[in-house]
Amino acid sequence: MSAERLDRNLTRMAAAAGVAGVALRPHAKTHKCLQIARRQLALGAIGLTVATLLEAEVFASEGCPSMFIAYPLWAGSGDRGERLAALRSLTSLRVGVDSEAAAVALAAAAPGVQVLIEVDSGQHRSGVAVSQVTALAVACARLGLSVAGAFTHPGHAYNAPSAAGDASRDERAALAGAGEALTGVGVIDGEPVLSGGSTPTASAGVAAPLTEVRPGTYVFGDRQQMHLSGLSADDVALVVAARVVSVPRPGEAVLDAGSKALSGDRPAWLTGHGLILEAPEATIATLSEEHAVVQGLTTPLRVGDLVRVVPNHVCTVVNLTSELVVVSDGEVTDRWAVAARR
Repeated sequence: MSAERLDRNLTRMAAAAGVAGVALRPHAKTHKCLQIARRQLALGAIGLTVATLLEAEVFASEGCPSMFIAYPLWAGSGDRGERLAALRSLTSLRVGVDSEAAAVALAAAAPGVQVLIEVDSGQHRSGVAVSQVTALAVACARLGLSVAGAFTHPGHAYNAPSAAGDASRDERAALAGAGEALTGVGVIDGEPVLSGGSTPTASAGVAAPLTEVRPGTYVFGDRQQMHLSGLSADDVALVVAARVVSVPRPGEAVLDAGSKALSGDRPAWLTGHGLILEAPEATIATLSEEHAVVQGLTTPLRVGDLVRVVPNHVCTVVNLTSELVVVSDGEVTDRWAVAARR
């Protein structure tokens, strides 16, 4: 991982949010790393976004002042009530909700906790339609939860390299509608938090009605973001170091980085399982657990060569490793634990 490129990426996004007058709450599921979280907060992030209780616990225990679990968390089983209570003693906590059933469980486990209503802006994963925001907000307030606003994830920005613009417009429309619904129903004192963002839509430009943006992948960049967000190879801060272990046929090679290092995550519009910087013409055609089969080589690779692979989706790759090797000016300078790895 390049420390210089990481810091450049962090600074660029912080500056963009600042110019737009929008609070930056980065999604820490990308890096899961305390050292990177500290850098984000030092650059002005108001807090962090996470997807799991474990991630929230790791970062809150290190002093993160504000945590948002941007997920329709089910709080009605196991020790989650105790864990949520412990979290609230460490940090200002918000939790996502998109159903009355989840709100009931959350109210029992963490009475009065602050919530944001999740709105579906086009990804069609979790979240309610704008027309359902009023009813869910009233139900949450009736249960004693503190409704602070609404959030969305415009994940359909990942559907194609050209999708970010439309997804950004969908995001703004959904949050504008949710904001009007919340203001009209009178369950919020003041202006609602309207939280959006993905790295592609944030890179396309942050604008009203968003009051908060939650990009994650921007910290490292990856092969998807080279197509979705216009990054160059020089913007990518994290690569997978892989060794050539076999050259079975002309034009082919095998690397020691299979699905356990690169993950099998690949969108339908992207060919191959990563970009080899030393041989960009080649395709990582197949992955097994410990092998990556490379085809279409014109660059001569030999057994023992070390290559750098830009992964398709860096978030899943980070979750597969226990530490990040930090490089500065071409030298290994540190190793950072992936502390919130599941």
